[in-house]
Amino acid sequence: MSDPRVIDILLVEDNVTDVVLTREVFAEASVPNEVHVARDGVEALSFLRREGSYEESPTPDVILLDINMPRMSGLEFLATLKNDPQLRHIPVIMLTTSAAERDVERSYELHANAYITKPVDFGAFSIMMHTFEAFWLSIARLPSVSAKPAI
Repeated sequence: MSDPRVIDILLVEDNVTDVVLTREVFAEASVPNEVHVARDGVEALSFLRREGSYEESPTPDVILLDINMPRMSGLEFLATLKNDPQLRHIPVIMLTTSAAERDVERSYELHANAYITKPVDFGAFSIMMHTFEAFWLSIARLPSVSAKPAI
């Protein structure tokens, strides 16, 4: 049985094209969702900590995280997030063009929940994101809103 609530997804991505493609795929999702975007790790932390213009932001159910970004890389963000007792419960899926073994290993060392290498082709990207949706938004059980620590 699927959860009728809206799933909040935080996409941490600096590539505008990837943001547009991801939003398009999730707009077609069978699970109600809202995609929030942060352009780098600094902005993502502001979103999660409800700082500045993010005062009303929701705690996301899942984070999709790119590695190569300005100001704060995805790996730096991941390390900060997983060291924060109020945020570390949020599942983080690395979604990046990097297929480098060192990035995969480092992501899991920092407690990423999954590592996905983005396909370059839109058709393959769409299939991959629908598979993500099927597993992470329909099959996997995400922390409930009431189980999330107050931020």
